[in-house]
Amino acid sequence: MTSTVPALGTRTAEGSALQAVLLDMDGTLVDTEGFWWDAEVTVFAALGHTLDEAWRHVVVGGPMTRSAGFLIEATGADITLPELTVLLNDGFEQRISQSLPLMPGAARLLAELAAHRVPTALVSASHRRIIDRVLHSLGKQNFRLTVAGDEVERTKPHPDPYLVAAAGLAADPRRCAVIEDTATGVAAAEAAGCHVVAVPSVAPIEAAPRRTVVRSLEHVNLPFLHGLMTP
Repeated sequence: MTSTVPALGTRTAEGSALQAVLLDMDGTLVDTEGFWWDAEVTVFAALGHTLDEAWRHVVVGGPMTRSAGFLIEATGADITLPELTVLLNDGFEQRISQSLPLMPGAARLLAELAAHRVPTALVSASHRRIIDRVLHSLGKQNFRLTVAGDEVERTKPHPDPYLVAAAGLAADPRRCAVIEDTATGVAAAEAAGCHVVAVPSVAPIEAAPRRTVVRSLEHVNLPFLHGLMTP
């Protein structure tokens, strides 16, 4: 499937300093970071290798090429990067076909943004085939556009995915709120110039300028996001 990024000129939220909300997927809206790790553990077990639990913090939140490449190098597994990518996507897809729990507050937040017609984008390092499966649960109608990790030349932690999303919504990145759960995603959003709401999933994230840390999406609503914007 081709990218769902539209042409420039998409209508923005008029009269508001908050022009768009850009949301990560895994670990932010859906409780799937553990699914990825389980898939990695299972695949490498079949290859005769045991993954170190400490590596989980290394592979979380980044592009699959980086995570898979790290695990190949760390284990010395006899498998190519393209072969491993297919196996990991297959394993993850199998898991989400059985269960796909949403993070607390995710459904309510998406419904609130949709009700107020706030331009919203799903921005993930996951591949298009995975995003399209997850959208069945998240609701495709909740997003003006979606950006997949295999649709940009450089994915997170580079700013490209968030710059593409902001441009697709005709929004100024400095007037976009990004919601992320990992340091990799936070780095991408901040490099793009966005305000960031961090909801840490696997590893802790510290507060910083233009970065607000909350325990759960249950603490995030539209007035909260408006309040992030500075004059």
